[in-house]
Amino acid sequence: MFAKLDGVALYLQPLTDNKMLIINIKENESIDKALKRFKKKFEKTGVLKELRARTAFEKPSVTRRTEILKAAYRQKQFAKENY
Repeated sequence: MFAKLDGVALYLQPLTDNKMLIINIKENESIDKALKRFKKKFEKTGVLKELRARTAFEKPSVTRRTEILKAAYRQKQFAKENY
C-alpha cells in the first residue's frame, strides 16, 4: 500500500483489484477525521475480511452452514426488535 498526502486527497491502493480509494480532504479538516473516513471506506471494501478468509481453506459446506446460522441469528434479532 502506498499513501501520499498532497494537501488535497489521500490516495491508498487496496491489495485487491486495481481501484484506488480516494479521500478528499476538506479545508480545515483534521487528519484524524480524514483517516477515520478512510478507515470506514476501506472497511466497506472488504479487503481485510477477504484476506482473513483466504488464510485458511474452509469447506463449502462449512461456509454455507455459517451463513445459515448468521442469517438465523439476524432474523431472530430482527424479530425480537420488532416484537
